Amino acid sequence: MSTDDTDVIPVVRPEEAEPRTGVWWWVTRIVSYTLLAATLFVLAVTVIIPRISGSTPYTVLTSSMRPTYPPGALVVIKPAEAGELVVGTAVTYQIRSGEPDVVTHRIVATQQSGGGDTTYITRGDNNGSDDENPVQIGQIRGKVWYSVPYMGYVNNWLNGEQRKITVTIIVIGLAGYALYMFGSAGMEHRNKRKAAGAP
Repeated sequence: MSTDDTDVIPVVRPEEAEPRTGVWWWVTRIVSYTLLAATLFVLAVTVIIPRISGSTPYTVLTSSMRPTYPPGALVVIKPAEAGELVVGTAVTYQIRSGEPDVVTHRIVATQQSGGGDTTYITRGDNNGSDDENPVQIGQIRGKVWYSVPYMGYVNNWLNGEQRKITVTIIVIGLAGYALYMFGSAGMEHRNKRKAAGAP
């Protein structure tokens, strides 16, 4: 009986014979990564980025700012200094000072009041005329930092207590998914080592 190494045939267990690279494996992997990326994106643009930057997300409800900010778009409003409020800047402001209702329109002109204070003339991009009343600096919540189409609907859904519950569920789900992926990768690596070292 020859002892040449070429005559030794390694024994490989059936479950270790082929790596998990079939069509179904790739489909589930791609879908899971896509869902993970989409979830992280939604969480980032609607909750994380506004919170850490001190900005406020709003949902566009009318067509007055079409085509730039169509209905359903999410606009994230960042506080702005008076020097940043120039003609062409899209701002969100209180319709009436001290009241919660706001609108997002663009500054089209500035003017000086009788007391020397600057006021702002605004207009919706899709409107044919300027807004009726000049806007005072105290009414302006900030300028548009970024916008995401359709994400305003998600922002409306993620409100108040529901936002906290949903974010908590998402964080727990992502943590569980990460643990599963690490565990799965570890098992696969261990199986490959066993297969390579089998007699």
